[in-house]
Amino acid sequence: MSAIIYHNPRCSKSRRAIEILDENHISYEIYSYLDKGLTKEIILELSEKLGKDISEFIRKKEDAYKELELSLKNKNDFINALVKNPRLLERPIVVLGDKAVIGRPPEDILSLFSDN
Repeated sequence: MSAIIYHNPRCSKSRRAIEILDENHISYEIYSYLDKGLTKEIILELSEKLGKDISEFIRKKEDAYKELELSLKNKNDFINALVKNPRLLERPIVVLGDKAVIGRPPEDILSLFSDN
């Protein structure tokens, strides 16, 4: 089974996560979410696989978040914010099967592969 990494090439943590996958000979596919975008379905799936509320994997230090913060009141608001502003997605996120982990620090991604 191949992992999927939600990757932003400009992010040092995301680049380091790819290095870790390569160093450990782990097969993966890159999902360039800034280019391909995020859908409601992807966001809900990530929430389920991470075991986190959507508000827990939004980058709160981004200017776009600060501009939206007062209007984010419920799950649909967070989904719409990520669909319209994919750069708000915390990164990197690595998915393997029905589990996912946020790579902060990047070494955390290895926890996905310890049981396999």
